[in-house]
Amino acid sequence: MSLLRLAVQRTPAFARSFSVSAARKDLVKDLYVNQLKSYKAPAKSADAHSSHVRSFAAPAAPTVPAVPSDLAGEMSKFDATEPTLGNSAAPAQAASTETSGSAQEFLEALEADLPKNEEH
Repeated sequence: MSLLRLAVQRTPAFARSFSVSAARKDLVKDLYVNQLKSYKAPAKSADAHSSHVRSFAAPAAPTVPAVPSDLAGEMSKFDATEPTLGNSAAPAQAASTETSGSAQEFLEALEADLPKNEEH
């Protein structure tokens, strides 16, 4: 016998080696899907949007500012007036940061030991 024929005879026929249970219906899922399909959205009235939208009213057109008729006279009067300044008090004296003493006294004060805190 040929080699190919022997290989075919010795290999078992592939059979279905697992079992499948019968498909069951999911009652909860079916009820849910049926309720979704039968749902009808409530009808909206034609003026339902009116409570959410304001009616538009165009603003009034701005008016052009009026130029005084005697502009030159008002300008000369403005130029003649003296400007009023705020409080013209004397500038405050700067606090003196230097103390009387020599540089040597200052350095000695820096090198002095700090006072020790008393322990409890």
